[in-house]
Amino acid sequence: MTRPDGDCDLAVVGGGIVGLAVARELLHRMPGSRVVVLEREPRIATHQTGHNSGVIHQGVYYTPGSLKADLCVRGARALYEYCDQNGIEAQRCGKLIVATDASELARLDELERRGHANGVPGLRRLEGREIPEFEPHARGIAALLSPETGIVDFAEVAASYRRDAEEAGALISTNCEVTGVWPAHGRLRLVHTRGELRPRHAVFCAGGWSDRLAVMAGGDPDPRIVPFRGGYLKLVPQKRDLVRGLIYPVPDPGLPFLGVHLTRHSDGEVLVGPTALMAGARDAYDLRRIVSADVLSTLTWPGTYRMARRWWRNGITELRHAARPDDFVRAAARFVPELRPGDAVPGPAGVRAQAVRRDGSLVDDFVFSHTERALHVRNAPSPAATSSLAIAEYVCDRAAEAFDLTQAAVTKERT
Repeated sequence: MTRPDGDCDLAVVGGGIVGLAVARELLHRMPGSRVVVLEREPRIATHQTGHNSGVIHQGVYYTPGSLKADLCVRGARALYEYCDQNGIEAQRCGKLIVATDASELARLDELERRGHANGVPGLRRLEGREIPEFEPHARGIAALLSPETGIVDFAEVAASYRRDAEEAGALISTNCEVTGVWPAHGRLRLVHTRGELRPRHAVFCAGGWSDRLAVMAGGDPDPRIVPFRGGYLKLVPQKRDLVRGLIYPVPDPGLPFLGVHLTRHSDGEVLVGPTALMAGARDAYDLRRIVSADVLSTLTWPGTYRMARRWWRNGITELRHAARPDDFVRAAARFVPELRPGDAVPGPAGVRAQAVRRDGSLVDDFVFSHTERALHVRNAPSPAATSSLAIAEYVCDRAAEAFDLTQAAVTKERT
């Protein structure tokens, strides 16, 4: 196929890192299949893939036995191997999770327990006096060291996945926003801005728009995506040496956000952040961007108000950080005391596609669901990029069970 219309074996909706990994894996399992990737934007990896901190997580935070725990640990290992094989620079710079107050030690204990249960490689506990051996400018009373946590340019990884998929025969089509989905005559009809595609089956990896497409295909409206904008500051060049790798606080266990942290990026920048503010658009990289349909979606969802009632104090803190960057830097100075407000300037921003249930709970695991002839990735925020290869294997396993996606079955359907 050379056009994103007509019949094909499989469609993948979404050209971010997860969708491209899924397309690559589908063709690895079923070489010669006709696979089309539909991406709504003019280029791939536009949203969460291209607007993140680039951290290769190791699975410290996640509940043992959860999909995040399993797929993050397996995915990180696979990602390092993939980068080594494909000449992509992935730096194992290490991460410290630093407790600065005795009230945080119980939470640090729990993270240590989770990390060991999840098989995080090399995880160890540090006493306060040991912290400067790994981060000379950091201070605290205790810390967890994850030496295998690293950084990479995930947009570069996604571009490599794209090359793999295209070399195996995939058609990657941009400017193809899907506007209609329904089953018809043993196939799906995917109406998009450049035509109509009729795959036998589809996998939806649509990130911030995953809920809308799932409902369009006949799925449950719960959970709904509520976008959270994460704004960063960045250290001025003469202060970057204050941070060797990654320095994080002990997070609030009730939230999927990790608090204000210091992250060395693959381009050499050191980021401070992020904030976590409900956004006026699912692509609100600029605070001024407002999309009425996105605002309406957030405000008409009962879970939004239930979530706000529970976490309003945290919301006030986030608003203060966004309005007063000096307070943002002071939050990071708790564990790097040499930081001063003038040491940071405005930096990049990202948008987290956070699934919120009707009861107001923030979904803290990957979520997958089915509709007729389709599988949907309903919640895949961080560490989805780290986990992309493992998620692709998991999704293809689920699709194979649901759709009988074997080479023999595809050949039989064609004939």
